[in-house]
Amino acid sequence: MKLLKRLAFLAASVLLGLHGVSCSSPEYREIRRPAPGGGFYVQRIRIEPQEAAKLKKQKKDKKKKADEPIDDGSWWHGDGVEGKPSMKISLSEQKVYFMKDGVVVGMSPISSGREGYDTRPGKFRVMEKDIDHKSNLYGDYVDADGVVLKKDIGVMKDKRPPGAKFDGANMRYFMRVTGAIGMHEGYLPGFPASHGCIRLPTKMAEIFYHQSSVGTPVEIVP
Repeated sequence: MKLLKRLAFLAASVLLGLHGVSCSSPEYREIRRPAPGGGFYVQRIRIEPQEAAKLKKQKKDKKKKADEPIDDGSWWHGDGVEGKPSMKISLSEQKVYFMKDGVVVGMSPISSGREGYDTRPGKFRVMEKDIDHKSNLYGDYVDADGVVLKKDIGVMKDKRPPGAKFDGANMRYFMRVTGAIGMHEGYLPGFPASHGCIRLPTKMAEIFYHQSSVGTPVEIVP
């Protein structure tokens, strides 16, 4: 019995010496390598504890940075303020102002139509609201599994690949002001870049959507 206990102890000591004193499972990185004759095989490479800890910290820091709010200059002070809503969009400033009884209670940067798709100035009203709107003109061509075959297309000018289907671009918090043009959540690069619509950052698109109604006046000035 004593001999068996000693052998078990020695075996455990050898294992600890081979794998280190840590009780945690080793981590691996998987890399696809081209195989002779075609195809691929997966090679597993062990990550040393120091490197694994460094990679985890980098991933955590990256996520933390991504979760931080972006200061885009927008603001809102309209909660609890009574008055008839209206909006004024300045194309030269690339900003939209939200008003109640003519008093500005909120402001947001925008991205309006780029050259060739210029946003038309004028006086309009919110004609329609759709919180989960998708474009029927612009988006991607995808296959049956949703894999993008052709990105950033316009159905009026880009030919559809065989077997592909159209996946319209997301335009959440959509507020139509005229024809196919509306205000909605979207990417803001810092200059006019849309196909004519007025893009807003998500937080402001959501606020303006819920603070307005069908019939809300919208003035677009040069």
